[in-house]
Amino acid sequence: MRKTRERGGQRGGEIVDQEVQKISKVEVREALKRMKNGKAVGPDDIPVEVWRCLGEKAVDFLTRFFNKILESERMSDEWRSSVLVSIFKNKGDVQSCSNYRGIKLMSHTMKVWERVVEARLRRKVQISEHQFGFMPRKSTTDAIFALRVLVEKYREGQKVLHCVFVDLEKAYDRVPREELWYYMRKSGVAEKYVRVVQDMYEDSKTVVRCAVGVTNGFKVKVGLHQGSVLSPFLFTMVMERLTDEVRQEAPWTMMFADDIVICGEAGGKVKMQGVEVVKVDDFKYLGSTIQSNGQCRIEVKKRVQG
Repeated sequence: MRKTRERGGQRGGEIVDQEVQKISKVEVREALKRMKNGKAVGPDDIPVEVWRCLGEKAVDFLTRFFNKILESERMSDEWRSSVLVSIFKNKGDVQSCSNYRGIKLMSHTMKVWERVVEARLRRKVQISEHQFGFMPRKSTTDAIFALRVLVEKYREGQKVLHCVFVDLEKAYDRVPREELWYYMRKSGVAEKYVRVVQDMYEDSKTVVRCAVGVTNGFKVKVGLHQGSVLSPFLFTMVMERLTDEVRQEAPWTMMFADDIVICGEAGGKVKMQGVEVVKVDDFKYLGSTIQSNGQCRIEVKKRVQG
């Protein structure tokens, strides 16, 4: 396999000599395999099923195409456009905008490209076992179980455990782009990949489609792309680096995307922006009620009642 040498990727201010391999057909096949059928198409109206129907011809073409993008660090300008649609979260007031989630409909071909990049980043970047969100073979069930076991073990040892639950509201939409590039470099990502991801966000624009029509286009200058297959791992990478210092002080820190639980033996008052955080005996974490006494009565009762 041929390689192109890339000198870049700063970590701790040092220039790291890194190698970036050419994209292989195996990577493209795997990316196509991971794409799901029947998904809403982007502005180009080309579903991933088209590439699947073409078989090896599609794999050959996409491999050459993606290698050109990797070499030039510049993707097709048509991929910079998307359509934003709102989806109701099925909770709360239907007339409240905060109860809707915005999803970007993007080019399926671009998503295949994102899959290739994502697979490479996952192999390069180490994510701690404390992160349960957007990670292979992990789910909310694992995070809930881990927290329950931790509470039970502390009660068995007759020790007091304090847990602080942090939910970063709309964190996806508020990630500063410059911070994303910084944390990618801090994670040891090759500079070529940093520039490739930067290009995905360069001059990105969208229109909003709703029941009454489509708005004029506007640029999106902050946050991660909703609906992107690469965004979940980029967000995980940012959260991993943000919580590095927290985990040193509180080793029992668990994360599920933007839901964070900081556990420790030290008590005291916790204030956020001058407001004292309320202490409670039970808290709903990832949809399951965690009780300070280690019991599950509230959760069992809720499930029995339907």
